Amino acid sequence: MTDALAYFTGKLAHETDPSDAYAAQRAGHSQVIVDVSSAEAWAQGHVVGAVHLPYAEIATRAPHELDTAVPVVVYCWSPGCNASAKGAAEFAKLGYEVREMIGGYEYWVREGQPVQNEDGPLPRTFDPLVMVVRD
Repeated sequence: MTDALAYFTGKLAHETDPSDAYAAQRAGHSQVIVDVSSAEAWAQGHVVGAVHLPYAEIATRAPHELDTAVPVVVYCWSPGCNASAKGAAEFAKLGYEVREMIGGYEYWVREGQPVQNEDGPLPRTFDPLVMVVRD
């Protein structure tokens, strides 16, 4: 196996993107999407169906709240936020199968996937800078 093939195969084993995570969610694949961001970020908006578990609380809460047999997809606010990598590391330490959703909440929103806050669903928008938008 070449170095490039090993690198990209390993990368894909531990990452997903909003489009693939949403497709898996819609298809009913066994996974739990976990928002590892702050309470303030969660309150502003989050992925529909996600669980809120800030990365600093994973070690103490996850073993009691999430089944280790169910794969985990973690995300945080944006590509500029490394909380998802910190959260993924915490889940990996506990033996969970875990993938980081690259792009985070920002790209989930920009691709028009469903989001909500405590008041209910938020408007869906489709950003032509990150995807093909058809009229």
